[in-house]
Amino acid sequence: MEILKSYIQYEETIKGSRFLSELFPCDSQAGARELVKAQKAKYADATHVVHAFVIGPGAEVMGMSDDGEPSGTAGRPALDILRGRACTNTVLTITRWFGGTLLGTGGLVKAYGNGAKGVLAAADEAGLFEELVAKKDFTFSTDYSLYKLVKNNMELFHISNLTEDFGTEIKITGQIHESEYQVFISKLLDISNGKIIVK
Repeated sequence: MEILKSYIQYEETIKGSRFLSELFPCDSQAGARELVKAQKAKYADATHVVHAFVIGPGAEVMGMSDDGEPSGTAGRPALDILRGRACTNTVLTITRWFGGTLLGTGGLVKAYGNGAKGVLAAADEAGLFEELVAKKDFTFSTDYSLYKLVKNNMELFHISNLTEDFGTEIKITGQIHESEYQVFISKLLDISNGKIIVK
């Protein structure tokens, strides 16, 4: 299973209608709903803002909407293609500005399906998908004398979402690959002579 690292878009015009397909990384259903709401507000001039999303370690949380297009012609084809990509924590919106020519149900299925395929292909081409890896949160504090040594050792691990709070001590929080967590704790204990306790 793969996850999207960053935003990307793809656009095409079909018989005068403009279709803007956008992919967003997102790791919660509430976040997906907020994102869709924001897209609808952003594109208030559009005819439809169709969406599909897959969330969770096994892509077990799914959602979609035709947003006023005939039932099954927009959200479903988009979701099917998203699911077929074996990705998760991804929200897809396809915004349509009607160009005056009706596409018919078959034409709509094709248009929304192509929009989903197009933006996923663009994401693949840009290398925006990465393997979903289980991560674990961590927090610890260190004194200033150990900070440089700690930072140098942290570079040996896969760490993300790092924050540092400089007070009387330096409080460091972040996420690390779950498989590296125990080694990471041992390393910090070792270099600090048992002073750094990871929570």
